[in-house]
Amino acid sequence: MGEQREAARRVPLSRDRVLRAAVALADASGIDAVSMRKLAQELGVVPMALYKHVANKEELLAGMVDVVVGEIDPPHPGTEWRTAVRRRILSARRALLRHPWASRVIESRTTPTPVVLEYMDSMTGMFRADGFSVDLTHHAMHALGSRMFGFTQELFDDSAGVDPAVREAMLREMAGTYPHLAEIASGAAHDERSVVGPGCDDQFEFEFALDLLLDGLEGLRRQRWSSKAHREQATTIG
Repeated sequence: MGEQREAARRVPLSRDRVLRAAVALADASGIDAVSMRKLAQELGVVPMALYKHVANKEELLAGMVDVVVGEIDPPHPGTEWRTAVRRRILSARRALLRHPWASRVIESRTTPTPVVLEYMDSMTGMFRADGFSVDLTHHAMHALGSRMFGFTQELFDDSAGVDPAVREAMLREMAGTYPHLAEIASGAAHDERSVVGPGCDDQFEFEFALDLLLDGLEGLRRQRWSSKAHREQATTIG
């Protein structure tokens, strides 16, 4: 094992090697464990050696996002838009599940990298190739939001690990003040390991919402919907 590690340390340093080592470190220890000093230790180099390949911590994080986005499957040429978009988004979700820290970093980025822009451009292209107007495509991308990268902000807090008896007591107390929420929380059943708490199946909920969005977008495409006409109609009704 020591010989393998020593051999790895003799491999020339490159930007790709630095970024992949950072991703591996985040996967193993969480994103908060990633620092230039810690990464240098993992690679067997002095910290200053890293700055030849990434200018600072922000550039390192952006590059790590690029590595994750690079794992998303490419589009399938000739595939109907709904199937193509769905496959791509579910591939993004698989990538995010392999790297649980990545959603937090993606949300923190204010300037997308060329790799991220290329991914978003290809997603936009899948809508346009199947007859979506520029207007509807614009709104479709807004509606998908972070879902196109495989994650969403969950509605319910994680209560995994809470003692079942304590959870039942919490639900009984909640029922007196918030009866409808308590009904939903106690009535759902599926995945005890869910990140949104016992009773919710993350993958099912993600796909359920995604399919609702895609079905709705298909309906608007067939109607030749436009935001201008929608606003005019809303003004007339109002």
